[in-house]
Amino acid sequence: MAENSKKDDAQAQFTKAQRAEDGRKAMAEYEAAAIATRAKTERLRALRLAREAELAKNAPAKPAKKKSAKGAKAAAGKLADWLDEQEKGGHRS
Repeated sequence: MAENSKKDDAQAQFTKAQRAEDGRKAMAEYEAAAIATRAKTERLRALRLAREAELAKNAPAKPAKKKSAKGAKAAAGKLADWLDEQEKGGHRS
């Protein structure tokens, strides 16, 4: 019986060591994938920024449009009118 106990202990130690090694391999793969993803993201970001800079440089200058406060108030008035219509129509209680 003592022999079975030693075999079980040895098997348990082997299994534990094997799981630890599998964990180290999995972590290394995960870290390698994360590094590759960061490198790809960095490369794509650089390409995007270069493309946007080129487009901005070649694009004709457009005058900036100013939004008036009157337009915002008119939109708010339209919403209020719509709410009043809904209430009058019996849609809101």
